[in-house]
Amino acid sequence: MTAASFLPARSRARRRPRLRRLAAWIVASASDPKGSLWLVICFAAAHAALWTLVLANLKAAQDVHMDVAEAFAWGQKFQFGYGKHPPLAGWIAGLWFKLFPVADWSTYALAMATLGCALVICWLVALRVVDRRRAFFTVVMLALYPIFNFKGFKYNPDLLQLVTLPLVVLAYLNAFEKRSVRAGLWLGLAGALALMTKYWVLTMIGAIGLAALLHPARLLFLRSPAPWVAIATLAVAMIPHLLWLRQVDFVPLTYAGDVYGLESRAQNVALVLGYVGHNLGLLAVSVALAALALCWPARWRTPLAFIRRAWSPGVNASVNRSQALNIWIIQAVVAIGPPLGALIFTVYMKTDWGISLFFLTPLALVAIPALRVRKIALFHIAVIWLVISLVVLGSAPLIAEYELARNPNASNTYASRSGLARELTEAWRARFTTRWAVVAGTTEIGEPMTFYSPDHPAPFTPGEVWSSGLTSLEEAKRLGFIGICDTTDYRLPTCEAWMNANAPGAERLAVTTQRFFRGHAGPATLWKIWMAPPGK
Repeated sequence: MTAASFLPARSRARRRPRLRRLAAWIVASASDPKGSLWLVICFAAAHAALWTLVLANLKAAQDVHMDVAEAFAWGQKFQFGYGKHPPLAGWIAGLWFKLFPVADWSTYALAMATLGCALVICWLVALRVVDRRRAFFTVVMLALYPIFNFKGFKYNPDLLQLVTLPLVVLAYLNAFEKRSVRAGLWLGLAGALALMTKYWVLTMIGAIGLAALLHPARLLFLRSPAPWVAIATLAVAMIPHLLWLRQVDFVPLTYAGDVYGLESRAQNVALVLGYVGHNLGLLAVSVALAALALCWPARWRTPLAFIRRAWSPGVNASVNRSQALNIWIIQAVVAIGPPLGALIFTVYMKTDWGISLFFLTPLALVAIPALRVRKIALFHIAVIWLVISLVVLGSAPLIAEYELARNPNASNTYASRSGLARELTEAWRARFTTRWAVVAGTTEIGEPMTFYSPDHPAPFTPGEVWSSGLTSLEEAKRLGFIGICDTTDYRLPTCEAWMNANAPGAERLAVTTQRFFRGHAGPATLWKIWMAPPGK
């Protein structure tokens, strides 16, 4: 037998010590009181950078999502609210795009930066409940949760809640433990910050309140100044926004009632079932991959053997049972409460409402005292995350090409709104030698014009009672505006009627745009244009 016959075995032998050293370093860093924070920060930064590249390639054949363009539009004018929602998402978008260029990739970077911050905060939450090793395992589980990668591509108030709600939970766990005035102050400020993101956070705040009432140690907490200082601080911090709400006649509540009310019980039940199935499916991905990390390599032949090894009753010093009980109650309430409430009150239940409600699930599972998390499991789950991320990064351009080839006529996804924005900007400047100031149209077309036009015109949505407040009809007529109607939209007759009534002397145009990506043609979309000149 030749020496060459032994090369593969020797190569494997050389790799094993390297892998063992890497695994030992990960475990040591994750368990180190000083080094664990830097490990988590570096992991979160790597996740954000890697998935920014993934999304930039995966979405290369599309314009940015309407929600992202809407947040950008809000950020052009700092207000205490934007019609539909409180202002924090718009403020952050406004600050972000003062530092980064207005480009598709920077919107994905914003989304991933948001989720990177969320990972670090969730790690701090986990440290209140489990030891550092389990806390790092929880963070990587979250990074494998599709909300933190594939589904996290669009920055909007739902996604931002993954920063503000973990902050509320962290502040609550701190207040529950310390029961001091300072802890209550931080809890109140965290609650106000969350409410400035989206009113939906009331579900999590309510769950925290129930956890405080149901916990066996509730009297220690309720007799302390912490909860009452928190309530007072929250009320004071929300005064500016409450004054704005009164000033605009509570239009966000009008928006919620008009958009999410239902009369059909059958549709309500179907939407609730879809919500439950969708979110359980997303969670199953992370849980299944975590189970793989725990049982790899599988040296047992039956599930019972795995259970005996991975589960062990008795005292577990790695888990703070008192704080774990808080997490279990909060997660159970926000998992069961919203769909149950939607059934009772016949509410339109969007699947996206679950985006912010299940970030505690990995921690709730890892905090089960009977679960044994071996040291090598940290290395295994990190390898799973890296392999999946790199595979998706390599295949992202092919996936984007395949999706466009499979759905070439999907105008909602592939219509070239960016091309239309550039063309209309040039047309406006050629005619009036001024900046294009206002665009009138539905949210689906107005906000993308704001994002993609170098003039960033303020969007005005005809007939919308929950106006963002970025501009007005009077200002649009004074500065001039471009009105746009999408000929593929079922609201075309309504749009045309409004344009004809409010821009009778406008120049009428018909513009067709089409996107091409890697030799594949997207849908050719015809837009009806009204170019109303500035008022004299």
